[in-house]
Amino acid sequence: MHTDVVTDVLIVGSGPAGASAALALSTYGVPNMVVTRGARLADTPRAHITNQRTMEVLRDLGVEQEALARATPQRLMGNTTFCTSLAGEELGRVRSWGNEPLVQAAHELASPTVMCDIPQHLMEPVLVDAAIARGTLFRYSTVYKSFTQDADGVTVTVEDRVRGDEYTIRAKYLIGADGGRSKVAEHAGLPMGGQMGVAGSINIVFDADLSRYTAHRPSTLYWVLAPGATVGGIGAGLVRCVRPWTEWLIVWGYDVTAGAPDLTTEYAESVVRRLVGDDDIPVTVRSSSAWTVNEMYAETYSDGRVFCAGDAVHRHPPSNGLGSNTSIQDSYNLAWKLKLVLDGTAGPSLLDTYTAERAPVGRQIVTRANKSIGETAPVFEALDGLAPQTPEQLWANIAARKEPTEAAERQRARLRDAIAHKAYEFNAHGVDLNQRYSAGSSTAVVADGTPDPGFARDPELYHQPSSRPGAKVPHAWITSGTRTLSTLDTVGKGRFTLLTGIGGAGWVRAAAAQDLDIATVVIGPGQEYEDPYGDWARLSEVSDTGALLVRPDGYVAFRHRAAAENATELLGEALRRILGHG
Repeated sequence: MHTDVVTDVLIVGSGPAGASAALALSTYGVPNMVVTRGARLADTPRAHITNQRTMEVLRDLGVEQEALARATPQRLMGNTTFCTSLAGEELGRVRSWGNEPLVQAAHELASPTVMCDIPQHLMEPVLVDAAIARGTLFRYSTVYKSFTQDADGVTVTVEDRVRGDEYTIRAKYLIGADGGRSKVAEHAGLPMGGQMGVAGSINIVFDADLSRYTAHRPSTLYWVLAPGATVGGIGAGLVRCVRPWTEWLIVWGYDVTAGAPDLTTEYAESVVRRLVGDDDIPVTVRSSSAWTVNEMYAETYSDGRVFCAGDAVHRHPPSNGLGSNTSIQDSYNLAWKLKLVLDGTAGPSLLDTYTAERAPVGRQIVTRANKSIGETAPVFEALDGLAPQTPEQLWANIAARKEPTEAAERQRARLRDAIAHKAYEFNAHGVDLNQRYSAGSSTAVVADGTPDPGFARDPELYHQPSSRPGAKVPHAWITSGTRTLSTLDTVGKGRFTLLTGIGGAGWVRAAAAQDLDIATVVIGPGQEYEDPYGDWARLSEVSDTGALLVRPDGYVAFRHRAAAENATELLGEALRRILGHG
């Protein structure tokens, strides 16, 4: 056994959760090391939809522009199409991923960022390269074997697949970001709810120039009604654009009880031909792999000094595009807490808030993603497409919707309604941005004593900004000299920030009086930051003399609506609670 390697945080896994944890920790100056069993980063597209909240995280970590440069832009994502094949008959479309005009406006109001499509094999290098440049130690071909922990740290045994020997790594904390078959989560004994393997699917990655069938209706996803397909139990195949309009990924179902079929090149090409509907276009199959649809979530995300993130603790189908987004946001939540505990600013109890805040989010997105699969069925039920029948009968059902009869008119209405309902998968803006943490369960949020008004509209479809403790600080465009910037640009960077206005000098003094370094931002006429549109005055929900204390992850930790003679005491008490000092 070789001499121990020593680091502050060891991360197992280099996917979105592991890579973003490394990037955040290195950005904050925390020594960390990543081990990954593969000899390279992801070489297939895998996860891809990247929502506004994740782009806000990347913005704060300084890699937003690098990610956008590799992404398919939002304007090319949004004509989700239902058809009999790409070359066949179109059944309908839904404007998706913020491309519906009213939803697009909501996106622009909600965030300084735009959502986009970054396949995982393009995202991972952005995160990993930046992490390494900022100090992360990175080891390929290194397999996690086991861990033991004590009061002072975690000793992890790994195997070097190149040398064929084992050695140990001593870390103060361990992060298991090793995916849906996480050994770290298993060895930590994290309790899980739900079940694995509820359906079977196959990914087929291929090259083909499909411009003639897709460029006029640009989209990330094309759903194909295909007899015999069972993607997540739905009678459809899915053609996903990886890079317009020549790189593609097909998702095709199989009977999970019978096991995956033999994934030969011939089999994969036959599926491609079936969904594309054109036997003459040249097709090159690059890879195929089988996977299962899961509905499982961890009830606890940590055991002592061992924490898990990403697919290790929430396992679900790709519906809604929530996988990599939630994984990156897990790590972003955890990283600043580890930093403050490691440098002695916070007590270890701050780390308990990781499970308190992220486990409910994980459970919610697992439920939402699986629910979205079920919401696809009505599209095909409108065509009697799920009933046992011959292909000839199915095509007759499809053709029948074009008849000038009352029955056909009802069928057309059912089909339109079913496709429109897919907004809960393709335009779920609230699912992306409405995540809130509860002061009742997390000590890193201090309640302000005001009643929660709830949501005025459907919280899955519509984002509702709020400055309530536990909510993400609202975005508003403000100015500083000749610069225009978001309120989100004034917070983050691994530090707490106090936002106030004219008359908030008492809060500024209170922030300066704390042992913790707190950035202060004063917004108002004649101040360093001004609010020319008046948006911040409306969204802040406090008076000019009030204050918001914002955590390093952009979430409001403490709110006071007006000036207070005892501002220093109030802020100090809030920080002691948040940082676990009594």
